[in-house]
Amino acid sequence: MDFQALTQNAVDFVRANQGWGFLVVMALAFGESLAFISLLVPATVILLGIGFLVGESGISFWPLWAAAAIGAFFGDWLSFWIGQKLKHDVVRYWPLSRNPGLLERGHRFFERWGTLGVFIGRFSGPLRAVMPLVAGICEMSPVAFQFANVTSAMLWAAGILAPGAFGLKWLQEWI
Repeated sequence: MDFQALTQNAVDFVRANQGWGFLVVMALAFGESLAFISLLVPATVILLGIGFLVGESGISFWPLWAAAAIGAFFGDWLSFWIGQKLKHDVVRYWPLSRNPGLLERGHRFFERWGTLGVFIGRFSGPLRAVMPLVAGICEMSPVAFQFANVTSAMLWAAGILAPGAFGLKWLQEWI
C-alpha cells in the first residue's frame, strides 16, 4: 500500500466511523509526536485530510482538536521520558541509528533556543521527532518542558486540523 492509499484509507475510515474519530486522531497525533515512530508514520498528511473531512462533513471540530492535542502532548511526554532514561544511548536505536545527525541538529537547536526550541520544534517535521528526546537528554526542567509541550500541542492541533475544517467552509462560501 502506498502513502496516498494509506492516507485515503484512514480518512475514509474516519468518514465511515465517526465515533472512532477521536481515538484515530489521538493515535495519529501520538504517533506523529513520539520519537522513532514519528519518522515512520505519515500522520501529518492524514490529519490534514481529516481536517478537510471535518470541513465537508460537519463533524465537530473541537473533539478532534482535543484528541490531536492530547495525542501530541502524550507523544512528546513519552519521548521526553525516553530521553531522560536513555540519554545519549538513544542514538543506538533505529531509526535514529540510521540518521544520528538528526539528534545532533536537535541538540544544537535546543542549546540555542532552550524551552522556545522545544515549542518551535513541534512545528518542524524533522525537529518534531527529536526535540523532546533532546530536552530529556539535556535534563530540561520537567515544568518548563511541559509548559512548552502543552502550549505547542494545542496550537499544533489547531494548525493541523483547522485549515481543512474552516478553510474549506470559507472557500465554499467565498466561491
